[in-house]
Parts: sequence; structure tokens; C-alpha cells
Amino acid sequence: MAVGTVVALAAQIGGAKLADGLYRIRGADLAVVVNTGDDYEQFGLTFSPDLDTMLYTLAGIASPSAGWEPAEETFALFEMLKSLGGSDRLRIGDKSLAAPLLRSGGLYDGRRLTEITLDFCRHLGVTARILPASDDPLRTQLLTDDGALSFQEYFVELGCEPEVRGFQYAGADQARISDELLDALYAKDLEAVVICPSNPYHSIRPILEVNGMKELLGRCGAPVIAVTPIIGGNALKGSAAKMMRELGRDVSTRSVAMEYLRIIDGFVIDEADAELADGIRASGIQVISAETIMRTVDDRVALARTVLDFAQSVRDAKAREEEG
Repeated sequence: MAVGTVVALAAQIGGAKLADGLYRIRGADLAVVVNTGDDYEQFGLTFSPDLDTMLYTLAGIASPSAGWEPAEETFALFEMLKSLGGSDRLRIGDKSLAAPLLRSGGLYDGRRLTEITLDFCRHLGVTARILPASDDPLRTQLLTDDGALSFQEYFVELGCEPEVRGFQYAGADQARISDELLDALYAKDLEAVVICPSNPYHSIRPILEVNGMKELLGRCGAPVIAVTPIIGGNALKGSAAKMMRELGRDVSTRSVAMEYLRIIDGFVIDEADAELADGIRASGIQVISAETIMRTVDDRVALARTVLDFAQSVRDAKAREEEG
């Protein structure tokens, strides 16, 4: 079997874990497209939580208990900010401020977010390409009975309490796909596009809503495979299940598959939901069940291998159809 390049769409800790599994298999042949819809500004700095989570994870420096920050984090600056009257809602660590500081300085100097992020990769020895969804501003807005909220407001300030009625992706229709991302998706040896297990509404959808992204995925020629973030009617982490209920969806892996209808060729569900496979296949999506919970590094690699093998089988099936 020929080995080519892989593009992953990812966000949050679950997405970073599978991306890490893919990275351990493919190394420099992996490009990870990361959500920037949850980026926010504080202290005059630009924070990109999903980009930093991915960076720390692939660099092997993420905290085992809090993957959005580096291991052995300290909070001296946070305590001093509190003593000076700063908010204590968002606990930002000392090490975690390094990337926003350098990112903000680079953006102020006119550098692109993609350039800055790839510099971070080089300095931390990450050979995969971590690519923002766009260099242009992209902000997810959650629609509630009290108006539109940023994800930061919803998650940090309001503790995910408001009921979500819908989503808007501000700037997505004007956001451009970077040359680096175009190169990755137009690569002649592109083997697979993997949508990692992340919240489909505020983590993956902002990437897909970037102007031209869905069309580009449809033309790239490689199988597009998604992995469910819902197992047995629950999300392992985050607010995906709550959002699905409030949007009137069944909290099930099938509902996630329908969010990606006409975008994906294959869907990986957990073994606990194997009985739902035929219902998803009826929509024209190929399905396999696997162990999708990633507790260890070995679990990450095993799931990544399963996904890549599945992508190859989807590709082979397409080739047979075309020949027939």
C-alpha cells in the first residue's frame, strides 16, 4: 500500500489526541488544520486555545490533566493579576502566556497566523504542519435567547449554562484558505482527510465554513473520514451532547454523521454504538466500528491506524466502482 500525506481537521483535546496518533505514524507527512473560531482577545493579546492545545500535544509537552496548557504549569502571574483586581474567572498559567505574547507581537508586525504557528512548530521540534483554519478573523457565535455569545463568554463566563439555539460563524464567508493549506489539500499524494473527534458545531464546523473549504474537500480526491465524538449517547468531554439536545438533535453518533453528510465518505463509530451502523450506511456513508476512547498513547496510535486503513479501503472501493 502506497503511503502518502494526511490532512486532519481537529480541535479540542480529543482532536489533538487523534492528531497525535496520526503524527506518531506519519510525522512530517501530516498537516493538521485547527479551529480558530474560538480564538479570543484578553490583556490585549490573541489567544488561540485550539492551536496551542495541538502544539503542546504534538510537541509532547501538554499537561496530562489539562492538555490546553504545558505540563508543570505555574500561576504566579495569575495570582498577581488577581491581587491587582484582575478577573479570576479564566486561570491563565505562566507558561501558557508565552505563545499568546509571541503570537500577538507577530500579528502586530503584520505576520500571518500560519507563519507564526509554523515557527512555533519548528522551535518545538514538531515536524507536522499545524495550520490555522484561516489567517483571517473567524469567530464562532452561539445564538441564545439572550443574544449571540462568543464561545469564551459561553464557556468561561456563563459556564455553558445558556441554551444554544444555533450558530453563526462570523467572518467565515470572507476568510481565505492559506497557500499552505491549499498545498496540503492539493497534494498529489494526499491519502486521506481525517475529521478528528471534536465538537461538530463549534470546533469542526468553523473550519468547514471557511469560504471554499467544503468544495475543496470535495475536489481533493482523497477519502474524507470522520471519527465520532459521541459514544453511547454521551460526549466524553465538552458540551457537544448538551448542544445537540438543545438544537433538537438526538444525542447519538448518527446525528454527528448527519452533520457531515455530503462531506465525508466514511465514519468511524465506537464499538458501543455498532447497532447504529446500518442506519448511517443508509445515508450513503461507509461505516466501521472501533475502540475510539484514547486513554493511552497506544490507543491514539491504534485508532489512527484504524482510520488510515479504513481510508484505504474506501479508496479501493471507489476504484473498483470506477473500473466496474
